[in-house]
Amino acid sequence: MTSGLEDALAEASSPSRTQRVRAGRELASFADVPEAAETLVGLLLDVEDTAVTRQTAEALARVGTVAAIRLIALAVAEADDNQADWLQTGVHDALVGLGGVPDVAAACGKLARDPEEAVRRGAADISAWADDTRC
Repeated sequence: MTSGLEDALAEASSPSRTQRVRAGRELASFADVPEAAETLVGLLLDVEDTAVTRQTAEALARVGTVAAIRLIALAVAEADDNQADWLQTGVHDALVGLGGVPDVAAACGKLARDPEEAVRRGAADISAWADDTRC
């Protein structure tokens, strides 16, 4: 593992919200690395601070890879209503942000065929959110 990845993984368990937000942003580009993926889902479902949920979802949506969107989909499937609202806000922030983002809808289309039902369900929700931002 690179030291950047190791540092971000360590920050993810910090009691500091600021450090957990930073970890979510830094780990987003490692969405396809198993150790990072597990940690990212934990940050997406952060029980202590919705800012961590929102910022991590935004960072992953900006990465926009199938691996990154899959993690958001997993979190959506497990999230309570409040967490789901903040996950949606984070994805929305990425979609309407400056500089554009990769095609989240295309990633959701691929995830619609994922073997895990929770991923398919979460991807359907994210796809609907992406459609809402295009209106």
